[in-house]
Amino acid sequence: MEVTRDLSVPKRLGELARTSGASERTLARLFRTEMGMTYPQWRNTIRVYQAMINLAEGMTISATAHDCGWATPSAFSEGFRSVVGQTPRTYQMTAVRPTP
Repeated sequence: MEVTRDLSVPKRLGELARTSGASERTLARLFRTEMGMTYPQWRNTIRVYQAMINLAEGMTISATAHDCGWATPSAFSEGFRSVVGQTPRTYQMTAVRPTP
């Protein structure tokens, strides 16, 4: 199971443990030691990173929220702002590359 393949489908640590053959506790410990964060924190960081790419490429906020696994655009906006420090709209206005 690749966690980042489809971010719109939430993948819990227990699912990852079952498919990898490791215990959930072992994976949780490895995430903390190797990544310096918990699995949910890591997954959220990956989701926000993909959202930044989507927004910079001109994808709408609603479509980005859905694509990256947030239930609503407002939940996405709150999660995005907590990591990036600005709203998705503000980020998008400064990040979208003009088309030649």
